[in-house]
Amino acid sequence: MRLLHVLPSLDPAAGGPVEGVRQCALALATLGHHVEAATVDAPDAPFLANAPLPVAALGPGRGKYAYAPGVVAWLREHASRFDAVIVHGLWQYPGLATHRALRGLGVPYYVFVHGMLDPWFKRAYPLKHAKKWLYWPWAEYRVLRDARAVLFTTAQERALARQSFWLYRVRERVVSHGAASPTGDERQLRAGFFSAYPALAEQRLVLFLGRIHPKKGCDILLRAFAHVAAAEPRLHLVFAGAGDADTISRLRALASELRITERVTWTGLLQGDLKWGAFAASDVFALPSHQENFGVAVAEALASGTPVLISDKINIWREIEADRAGFVASDTIEGATANLRQWLALDAPSRAHMRARARTTFIEHFTVDAHVRKLLQVLEHDSPCAQRTERTSAPRMAAKPDL
Repeated sequence: MRLLHVLPSLDPAAGGPVEGVRQCALALATLGHHVEAATVDAPDAPFLANAPLPVAALGPGRGKYAYAPGVVAWLREHASRFDAVIVHGLWQYPGLATHRALRGLGVPYYVFVHGMLDPWFKRAYPLKHAKKWLYWPWAEYRVLRDARAVLFTTAQERALARQSFWLYRVRERVVSHGAASPTGDERQLRAGFFSAYPALAEQRLVLFLGRIHPKKGCDILLRAFAHVAAAEPRLHLVFAGAGDADTISRLRALASELRITERVTWTGLLQGDLKWGAFAASDVFALPSHQENFGVAVAEALASGTPVLISDKINIWREIEADRAGFVASDTIEGATANLRQWLALDAPSRAHMRARARTTFIEHFTVDAHVRKLLQVLEHDSPCAQRTERTSAPRMAAKPDL
């Protein structure tokens, strides 16, 4: 197949969805499929030099909405080269542009929502949600309604998505998700990380790796760490990831207030061997997030054999709890503290067993190959007839006319 991914950016700092696209493209290419991407990045963006697939950079996009005037024209000119188009994310211009450009062309498009319909956002940001209602009926609702299918990574994400907007009519498919495995020898990766951060070599590392954002529960993790730090003098917290300056400044101030500044390291974004080295060097990975449709970094930790301490708002928590690959609790200070204390209480054989279970859980549930197989099933076998019979509407939709 010839596939086109459409997304705002391929910048690795944007987090899990970008990494998912990169890994999916590599796996599809290995199977003989041709994959390209269209973004609204600036054509000279430095991270595009390392992109694993051909990229049409149609930006720079304007503002948070990422508007770029040339997207529709480019898609109308080039879409016929592809068997399908996959749009990643909501609330930005590339999705609406795809809807407008492909009308009447006969090229199907799919939308991977990446958790962006989770009702947590409605509760956490009510004013933003009200603003989204202003353009939901004429923009995102239509983008989703007219897609060949809307893709979710878990059944829980699919169920939660129905709660955000009553005007909701989509063809739903669950295609799972996947993450890459470490590249290189584990000992060499660990040594490379400690070479870059020698002060951490004798510490027991609790790793946060991902986009530093309020929804990730970074403040919760700092407070939980402060509660248990006295119990283990060698315990050290590593924040590896990018985020806006104000958010990071507030978190640094909180660490100072909690008197744990000397026991927290902020590495910034880690990529390649340094990222995998951070996983290999860490005793445990922690993410007390308020909302994750999947959690690519969680799966990467499991792939590295690193147990995970996560919240039950990460939609893959059931697999992790059932397989005993880590500990799960609520997305609260009390929950994150309980996770850390349970992990600290493990003896050496129990910790070794949990590391082995982490790797097994990844292989059984979260490989990129499994994700690609499911995605291809949807792309190749989702017939128009099946779509008409499986259209899903929220309960109140029956009383509303289509737009």
